[in-house]
Amino acid sequence: MLSTLFGTRPASDQDPPEPPEPEPSGRQLSDGDLLDELLATVGSARAFQEFRRSQRKESFNLLRWLQLVLPLIEELREAAPARPLTDDAYRRLALLGRAFQAARRLLRCCHDGSKIFLSLESEAVQGRFRAVYEKINLALDGMPYSEIGISDEVKEQVELINTQLKRSKKRADTQDMELAMDFMVVLQDKEDRSADRAILERLAKKLELQSLADLRAETMAIKKLINERNGQQAESTRQIIELLHKLKDVAGVDEKNILGEVSIPKYLEKCPSLMIPNDFLCPISLEIMTDPVIIASGRTYERRRIQKWLDAGQRTCPKTQQPLAHLSLAPNFALKNLILQWCEKNKVEMQNGEPAEEPVVEQEVSKEVLVPSLVKDLSSANLDVQRKAVKKIRTLSKESPENRALITESGGIAALVGLLQYPDKKIQEHTVTSLLNLSIDEANKVLIAKGRAIPPIIEVLKNGSVEGQENSAAALFSLSMVDENKVAIGAMGGVPPLVKLLKEGTIRGKKDAATALFNLMLNHQNKFRAIEAGIVPALLKILVDKKLNMVDEALSIFLLLGSHSACRSEIGSEGFMETLVQIVKEGTPKNKECALSVLLELGSNNNALMVHALGFGLQEQLTEISKSGTSRAQRKANSLIQLARKCQS
Repeated sequence: MLSTLFGTRPASDQDPPEPPEPEPSGRQLSDGDLLDELLATVGSARAFQEFRRSQRKESFNLLRWLQLVLPLIEELREAAPARPLTDDAYRRLALLGRAFQAARRLLRCCHDGSKIFLSLESEAVQGRFRAVYEKINLALDGMPYSEIGISDEVKEQVELINTQLKRSKKRADTQDMELAMDFMVVLQDKEDRSADRAILERLAKKLELQSLADLRAETMAIKKLINERNGQQAESTRQIIELLHKLKDVAGVDEKNILGEVSIPKYLEKCPSLMIPNDFLCPISLEIMTDPVIIASGRTYERRRIQKWLDAGQRTCPKTQQPLAHLSLAPNFALKNLILQWCEKNKVEMQNGEPAEEPVVEQEVSKEVLVPSLVKDLSSANLDVQRKAVKKIRTLSKESPENRALITESGGIAALVGLLQYPDKKIQEHTVTSLLNLSIDEANKVLIAKGRAIPPIIEVLKNGSVEGQENSAAALFSLSMVDENKVAIGAMGGVPPLVKLLKEGTIRGKKDAATALFNLMLNHQNKFRAIEAGIVPALLKILVDKKLNMVDEALSIFLLLGSHSACRSEIGSEGFMETLVQIVKEGTPKNKECALSVLLELGSNNNALMVHALGFGLQEQLTEISKSGTSRAQRKANSLIQLARKCQS
């Protein structure tokens, strides 16, 4: 699903599914060496004990299968050379060896590969797991147990494993639709707003890319991926790098040199071979420090680098992730002198560091005084005072986590909720946007909902200004990241006005409505509410309006509807199938992948719909795409070709 949404191509360098291999002929190794190699391969695969979150469950399952097959290999090894392997047994074990090697490569990729790549390409990676299971199954199926003389206990275990592996090949894990839409939103070329930052923070948490150490490891994994791709899959690479940059921005890390090698600072260009003591390098920038300072954890950083980290709202040590007891920066004069001496001795001319701005304590103190005063002014009887206060809070709430914390601690959520019901549309607009900004912080999502903000936000969505409606939709999307809020927003009537905005809003409003509806419709009850509100004709209209450039968003929602049996009847029509086939014929590669996904979902559950699609010329398109389409589109096309044969037989 993820790869279908983004139109990225799999990296062939990252061990894609391999074509079926011919059965090995001849004996290239002795019986003992072959069995030793099998044991060694499983042993090296078992060394991988940690895996990327997106493939963690499947990786441990595969590791478990490998370990369950071990008793077979161990018994055969103990019996060799007294009992030589027959040709058939040797051939099966050689095939098993190839399967084990493919499993080890896959587990290594899931152990230290790029987390972003593995999540974006989750569908392709899942295909690789199925291919490995198929190889193991092929090797074990028909194993001549009577010839190899293993115990009945081991034989029964291996046969049971083989049966379970056949089921594993057919099993498809439920896709993370929420993660898919998060990727779609942040990779769109659209105006950067607070809601998008909230999504990035959620992505960073899901991908486990929040700490400096994790981001550095991800950077190295992506550099390795880029080198192995050797210029291929440029669009996929661009998206991966773009997302890494955004995640670094959220974490306050200033590193953007991904495509090339690590750049050499100008002051070292004449002497790149120097071995610089690690203690002289800032852990964030990996450059020689010109103004080293010590933070509360006892670690030393370049002043401007650590200040940027702190200004981004981080309150932990970048290297150790230890919470900081205070934010004071103490100059490390001793280290600075050592660095100067080393530079003088090695004739390294130091750069003049950018002048570091000392923390202005008065500014922080003034905000601590200012924010409670502004919150108080929200309840003023003077309309002009209210308007100025909420406008300032809107600005402050977007600037930093500290400001959002101050506003929340000062009772700002309750005051803003009360102000939402004021009839002045400009005040409503500033207020709902302030709540949107506050909802960036996960805890505030719950507090805002508990503060009874959802009904008045829905009211602004219905009757507010254009920008107020757009930001109300964005606020509902942000709040709906919490599962209980999905239920609450649907129950309180949030779905119909979102569908109305999808029908009648500006382009930005339509996109905000689409992302909010997608998130809300992860709850099944909200699917029915959306259908009752008329989402199907609204989506069909979007599909044919090329100016909107929202085909992928609409098809993603259709795929959600198609995945629920009770909703399929609402979208499964002859006209809709014709529209999907038209997109397959004329759409972008990304559009085609999304359309093929919907066709496969509907056609698999209703053969009559598949027959209609074939009648509109789908077969010719499938044949072409299966040969020249993107890897994802080829997989979908091949599945549809098989489905078409069943329908026509």
